Amino acid sequence: MSNELGRVEDLPPDYYNGLVSRNLMPLWPSLRAALPYGKPARNTQPMLWRYADVRPELMRAGELTPIEKAERRVLVLCNPGLGLDTLRATPTIYIGLQLILPGETAPNHKHTPSAVRFVVEGNGGYTVVRGEKLPMEKGDLILTPPGLWHQHGHEGTGPVVWLDALDLPVVYGIEASYCTEAPLQTITDPKNANVTRFRQGGVMPYSRLQRVRGDYPLLRFPWKEVKQTLGELASVTAKDEAVHLAYINPETGQECLPTLGFSALMLRPGETLKMTKRSASCCFHVVEGEGTALIDGVSQKFTEADTMAAPTHAEITLSNASGTTPTYLFMVDDAPLHRKLGIYEEFN
Repeated sequence: MSNELGRVEDLPPDYYNGLVSRNLMPLWPSLRAALPYGKPARNTQPMLWRYADVRPELMRAGELTPIEKAERRVLVLCNPGLGLDTLRATPTIYIGLQLILPGETAPNHKHTPSAVRFVVEGNGGYTVVRGEKLPMEKGDLILTPPGLWHQHGHEGTGPVVWLDALDLPVVYGIEASYCTEAPLQTITDPKNANVTRFRQGGVMPYSRLQRVRGDYPLLRFPWKEVKQTLGELASVTAKDEAVHLAYINPETGQECLPTLGFSALMLRPGETLKMTKRSASCCFHVVEGEGTALIDGVSQKFTEADTMAAPTHAEITLSNASGTTPTYLFMVDDAPLHRKLGIYEEFN
């Protein structure tokens, strides 16, 4: 094992300066920074963004900036360890809170990053994806996959807020991030029929059997059904096991999107859950309830609508503060990306 590697200072100045002048660099002085032993170097900090702090600023943004000037009226949750200007919650995950007001329409566009919307509050909002009108109710997960046209609207009263999660840092990092705008879509499926078609796990319309393609057949996952399933799962889950559901493509059984994974977690009354240590980074959004998160030794109390970030290889323990009611969390991670790269790991 090489512990004492050569330094830049060990090289003759004329040699080093000659390398630099030719756009070359010696690897060995920086090798341990790029490939540290045992555990990756991490700048991501365990973070908690309190909705009680963010919401007033988001409402103020609604007063200051009309939708025509914003396109998407969003406050981005930025991890200070990664630099606020990089717009990252973790190295691979972008998280923002988006506001739309009654009567507004966010224009129709498509982009290369994958994105989802998780509804935080309000009624009357909707998203349109490839002509399918997707109602936005609290806790609903809505997919806007890469390359699919989507627009947002608000037909109700009061503000509607949702959490955006994108793989923007990845796509931007490979210099492939861009969007295209177009006129508003014509709504061809006003009833969001695919929620009915794929309502029950394990079954699907017979007509789909011979043409399963896995091209995002289900775009909206209603929270009321996910919450019910979590409750039923809890009744058959051992006390030392997590009550944890993955959002999947119902035709393939695989993750919903190429690079990001989404799941819902129920903490039973009084439960403390030590999560499996994994190579993936993640973010949690509190759908209902309150508790405490211990992430790499940093303890934070959370409550409804708060959002948290955890770095790769993090040790995470979640505790429900209530002894009588469950706490529900929505989770975003980059495990699908890790699996595709062949670097996904779990640690005992």
